[in-house]
Parts: sequence; C-alpha cells; structure tokens
Amino acid sequence: MAYEEANYKVVKENKIYEIRKYSDRLVIETNSTQGNAFRKLFNYISGNNEQKEEIKMTVPVTQEIKNGNMTMQFYLPSKFNKDNAPKPSNAEIEILTIEGGYYAVIKYSGRSSDKNFLKNKEILEKELKKD
Repeated sequence: MAYEEANYKVVKENKIYEIRKYSDRLVIETNSTQGNAFRKLFNYISGNNEQKEEIKMTVPVTQEIKNGNMTMQFYLPSKFNKDNAPKPSNAEIEILTIEGGYYAVIKYSGRSSDKNFLKNKEILEKELKKD
C-alpha cells in the first residue's frame, strides 16, 4: 500500500542520510509524554477529531526535540490546509504549518520510541559533522 508523502527533492544522498528540500507542509503534532504520541496522532487520523473524519496515513512520521520535549508529527494529506483540516478533539494535538527548507533525513526502522529516535539522531549528527 502506497502512502502519500510530503513533496521534496533530494539534494544530496549517501548510505546514511539524505539532504532534502521540502516545500511548506501541514502537520499534526503532539508531545510524546509517557510515550503515547503515536497513539494520540493515530487516534486523530482514525476519526477522533471534531468532524469525526478519517484521514489517510501519510509518510514520513517525524520526531524532534522542541523546548526540551520530544514531539511527534504526522503530515496531513495535501488536500488539507489550515482552513479545512479537521479540528483536533484532543487539546494536546496541534495543527501546524512546517516551513519549507533543507532537512537532513535518516531512515530507520523499529519502534517509534524516544530511545530509538535519540540513537538515530546521534548517528545523523555524527555523519553530518564528519561530512
């Protein structure tokens, strides 16, 4: 099954990472307190939103550290914008526009845990510094 993916252009790639140029994109975001961020975001796209609208899963799922807290983001399909995206029922979910630009990306598998994220973040940072 193919998932919609945010538009990007690969600027550079090697065995470890890619440098991608993304356009602006819409995401839903939440903190990963108690490791339940994926579940909160999945519930939103499963219809747990004010419009009770189911939304197709997209890729990638991203994580980052913001203000010392781990956050997770799901990209919304391209048919949505700030005006027509279903409003979250959960106050811990926010709809944001991520500004386009250049991003270093590392692909990895396994659980979407903070530990797995931090391990791969370290690998990516090490490789970027080396290059």
